[in-house]
Amino acid sequence: MSAGLRDALIAASVAAALLIAGWSGDYSAPLGYALLAISGLALIARRRAPVVALAVTGLSAVGYQAIGFDVPAVAFLFAVYAAVRAGHRLITIAAAVLMLVALPLAALALPQDLTVGEALARSRGALEIAWLVAAGAAGEALRQAERRADEAERTREETARRRANEERLHIARELHDSLTHQISVIKVQAGVAVHLARKRGEQVPEALLAIQEAGREAARELRATLEALRDDSKTPPHGLDHVADLVQRARTSGLDATLTIEGQRQNVPAAVDRTAYRIVQESLTNIARHASAGAASVLIEHRPDVIAIRVDDNGTARPETVAAPGVGLLGMRERVTALGGRLRAEPRSGGGFTVQAELPVDHAS
Repeated sequence: MSAGLRDALIAASVAAALLIAGWSGDYSAPLGYALLAISGLALIARRRAPVVALAVTGLSAVGYQAIGFDVPAVAFLFAVYAAVRAGHRLITIAAAVLMLVALPLAALALPQDLTVGEALARSRGALEIAWLVAAGAAGEALRQAERRADEAERTREETARRRANEERLHIARELHDSLTHQISVIKVQAGVAVHLARKRGEQVPEALLAIQEAGREAARELRATLEALRDDSKTPPHGLDHVADLVQRARTSGLDATLTIEGQRQNVPAAVDRTAYRIVQESLTNIARHASAGAASVLIEHRPDVIAIRVDDNGTARPETVAAPGVGLLGMRERVTALGGRLRAEPRSGGGFTVQAELPVDHAS
């Protein structure tokens, strides 16, 4: 059962109980019955607007007491509980004091010439101080219990986050200690072998060149992985806001790079933001290393449900040349696929290479 429905049932039940109490007292004023019903039904708002419910139930109780309905202020007790539970302690105390003063005055206003003692007795019957204190204490107890539960939940989340950070750093250290050294050795040995072969005027075997290139790619990917593992909330990962910096760095390296952004910028999931940056970064890196290009263009298009990215260069790639995808391109494709997107990376018909990606915004997590 939803909270709104539960509040409505409680309000209707209290209103019915007050109307029955008024009817059993054989009262005849229609305004009094209306105030009884309003007092109970006001509890519908006790969760969304507890102070309003407190005010309406209090004024209604004073009103029907002034008319002559000797009916307990049950709805006001529910409102006191709800207001204290919501954290409005001072307002609730002030309202309770006003009620304790207003009820005897309302009884004295009756045309029955009651004495002060009789008016006080009647007001105590309408609102017992003990029940008032009990309602406030119950609301405060539940508020404290909820606060402790929230604090415990935050503590668990912080503990889990801290352990995850510690594990991430541990993995980074293990990767650095075990893989970085081995890959460095492979790179150095392959580089030495290539250098010696060229120095002797021998043809360098394709397998040796492939090993040398694979070592470079593996070292670069490993560095990127270690940076991601060591990343934390104090050093947030790069995203679309940092693409302009990538293009600027490409320009400083001698590449005529341009950046075009189209469409209305929107809030995107963090995973999409990071992946978009990685696509541009990987594409520009590949252009600088392998394309022999003089110019490159980066287009980022913000559509209603998709971010489209296109990176083109005027390098030496041709449609008839088929090259095996490197580690960087494979990683790029895995990131895009994991988000439910699409990636095309191929030579252009007019020469050069193009990378096109579409990252869904609504379906990314």
